[in-house]
Amino acid sequence: MRRDFQEPARCRPDLVIGREELFSAARERLVSGGSVLLHGPAGIGKSTVLRALAAENCFQSGTVLRCSATESESHLPFLALADLFGLVLDRIADRLPGAQRTALESALTGRGESTLQRDGLALRLAVLSALRALAEDGPVLVVADDFQWLDSASAELLGFAARRLGDTPVRMLCAVRTEAQEYDRYLRACPPDTLAVRLGPLTRGQVSALLDHRGYTGLPRSTVRDIHRTSGGNPLFALELGRALAENPTPPRPGEPLPVPTSLRALVLSRLDLLSDEARRTLLVASAGARPTAALLHAAGRDHAEAECARAAELGLLTTEPEAPAVRFAHPLISAALYAEAPAHERRAAHAALSTAASDPIERARHLALATIGTDPDVAASLAEAAALARDRGAPSVAASLGLLAARHTPADGSPAPDERRLQAAEDAITAGEADLARDIAREVLTRAAVPAERVRAWMVVIEAAGQALGDVDAVFPQALADAGDDPRLLALVHYQLAWRALVVEGDFAEARQEAAHAAELAARAGNRRTELMALSFQASTETLMGHPDAPVTVKRALQEPQDPYVACHHNGAGAARFRWLLMSDQLPEARTTISALLREVRRRGMVESEVHFLRALAETELLSGHCGRALDLARESLRLARDSGIGEGASAMLASLAEASAGDVERAEALAREAAAHAEEDGDQMYLSRALAALGHAQLVAGDARGAVVSLRRVRELEAGLGITDPARGRWHGDLAEALVRIGEVGEAQEVIDTAREHALRLRRESVLAVLDRAGALVRAARGDTEAALAQLTSAQDRLAKLGYGLEEARAAYALARLRAGRPGPTSYDEAARLFRRCRALPWLRQVEAAAQAATAAAAQRPAPAPAGLHTALDSLASMERQVAGLVMEGATNREIAARLFISVKTVEATLTRVYRKLGIRSRVDIVRLAAGRHAK
Repeated sequence: MRRDFQEPARCRPDLVIGREELFSAARERLVSGGSVLLHGPAGIGKSTVLRALAAENCFQSGTVLRCSATESESHLPFLALADLFGLVLDRIADRLPGAQRTALESALTGRGESTLQRDGLALRLAVLSALRALAEDGPVLVVADDFQWLDSASAELLGFAARRLGDTPVRMLCAVRTEAQEYDRYLRACPPDTLAVRLGPLTRGQVSALLDHRGYTGLPRSTVRDIHRTSGGNPLFALELGRALAENPTPPRPGEPLPVPTSLRALVLSRLDLLSDEARRTLLVASAGARPTAALLHAAGRDHAEAECARAAELGLLTTEPEAPAVRFAHPLISAALYAEAPAHERRAAHAALSTAASDPIERARHLALATIGTDPDVAASLAEAAALARDRGAPSVAASLGLLAARHTPADGSPAPDERRLQAAEDAITAGEADLARDIAREVLTRAAVPAERVRAWMVVIEAAGQALGDVDAVFPQALADAGDDPRLLALVHYQLAWRALVVEGDFAEARQEAAHAAELAARAGNRRTELMALSFQASTETLMGHPDAPVTVKRALQEPQDPYVACHHNGAGAARFRWLLMSDQLPEARTTISALLREVRRRGMVESEVHFLRALAETELLSGHCGRALDLARESLRLARDSGIGEGASAMLASLAEASAGDVERAEALAREAAAHAEEDGDQMYLSRALAALGHAQLVAGDARGAVVSLRRVRELEAGLGITDPARGRWHGDLAEALVRIGEVGEAQEVIDTAREHALRLRRESVLAVLDRAGALVRAARGDTEAALAQLTSAQDRLAKLGYGLEEARAAYALARLRAGRPGPTSYDEAARLFRRCRALPWLRQVEAAAQAATAAAAQRPAPAPAGLHTALDSLASMERQVAGLVMEGATNREIAARLFISVKTVEATLTRVYRKLGIRSRVDIVRLAAGRHAK
């Protein structure tokens, strides 16, 4: 056994980044005694996953046999067989029949020149017998990497044995490289139950995690994006590109492909020598173009483009798509490697040809810049115009790249100045979600800028790039204020950011509101309508969350004309403020229409950060409306985009937690809520910390952990009291806390939570919140024994929630009704609750209903015969809650089951039973059962 298989059986997470699901499936198959074949293209991570699986499974095996073939040795017969059995043959030789032992020894040692033609049957049976003999000592694991290079003789022998092993405890774990060809033929060398697992490309987020783990942490997200695109998600290619970039002190110019290390060039360009020089130049022009076509290549002077591309396709450098005009490389890395391999003067020539051939003005400007050395005001102007066009088209990332090129070609005394163009590029990068690129540009400008307007503008970029972690840039604010001086236009910018700092870092809504109002006033005085609108929008959102009476008026002020198109669709703009006010005012259809329109617009404009926010907002709207499946899809999409861009990860994890608890996996919901809370704690963001803990409390309540929910939600109550948040529609956690408190027997505290929240909900006319509080209040009444009033209150709450369009909360009220009725005599039905939860696609809740219905059916089947008349007379002397508890005892329910069905604590059940015993003159629950059976207690 190789030494690397003798390490402790553990799975190193770094080995399977991005492969968790398929790794679990492969692990389960191996644990159950099956075999696994991993397949995929070169560099996709097959060997990495194979090693991790082997390390986990080697200690479950008595013997591990391993071989790893190479292309250069694939012509040597029986080499893989020697690797597998060479070290164990002595252990089993005496258990093999003589002829089989002789044939196997001859094949492994090379003595006697054994061949499949001469000793075919004996060799085949020898391999089968050897595996069976090894299996007598314990399970056998055969690990074969690079299966495609196995010599044909060994592959044939393994296949013969694998098909005949039957129940013999022999598993195979193999990895094979497959490109376009099928993997089926390799399955013939594996047991019939083999699971074939294809490894596909990694996502951008997974590539980012892989690079971080390997120590390439200083790469900007825009560079990670380029690595992902160039590598095609191939982990080996991505790591090699990351290494080359980390070792290269000079980053590529904006618009240029990534530098490709020699190791990868040799891997993907090995067939390039078979092309003519002219064909290579044609492919170079294609690699320099954004969307190369045969027509574009002709316009760039490549007269024989079709024939040269056809030859490249024959060699596997290009893909053939007869009906598509585009010239497509077989892998993005081939294009990048081809470009990197070309001399600088040939690259400039290719760009010069494309600068006149391309029809798109943005493409023409980019190629002109890459064909030009040094500063050139005309080239810079063309690039600035192209950047503005890209911005209008909704491609801010392209605009940022073009802006940096424009700055590079702008003379030092040009107008606009180079740094002014750099700052515009930084602002475009912020819009595109490339915060690290924006921050780097701004920091560079600050090293030399002396003009106050440029400095303040750069400071604003640094602050924006910090996202929620405003505490990390605390030192920036005094410097920005100093640079702003007494200029109201510049001061407005700084005070707008100070409003955010007051909210996020200090958690002070009142100060945040004052700073925003001050910023709006300064901006109005300076005639800066954009900043004025942003400040008014922030003020409106803050007042809405505070439950401030001026919120509707401020929203209207923020929506007054003239409007700024950018502010109108920004996630902190007037449209977003209006959406939040609509959502909290129970106007769900209008809120959905508003946020859907905003989402479409920011997608059109390429505003990534706003897209993350609006996806999350639309998910929240759908969740409140009871469209839980749709909400889960949107929340997951928002979380994926947040992780890929590094924007709003905590907030998106929080909303995804709520959606998972309602429509997905409750354990995942708890994990996401804890992740969101960790992000907020790390950023010092008290506002989102309270929302993350509210999501955690909700997930714990759905999971049945009432005590955990109380702990989490009590902390939310403390945080929001400190923040000055009084509007219960902000987090909608009050009903959950009251219900959890009832479940653990803290009925008095539950009523206090309800009363406090109801006061604010009445003041602000939050009808849905009032209905949810009534649902929780009904549970309090039921716990105190007033069942009739509780049923009436629950019925009313359900009807009101249905009319308001809160489908999930309506279903929860129906579920509470069914559970409460289960404690009363007569038939009980959970059908209505099940129907409503099914309509919402609220799977975790539906599972609870089904379990409760099954328990009720089982209890009814075991229910004793009707009690004698004398018992009814005795029970009439009991209070309502006492009768319910006694009735459930007669059905055989335990104290814990009674508590769950009546929404009371076990302690309350015990106290109620004590009163029942005293009133009936009995001593135990056994006596209640005897009374029910018509016997007298002794």
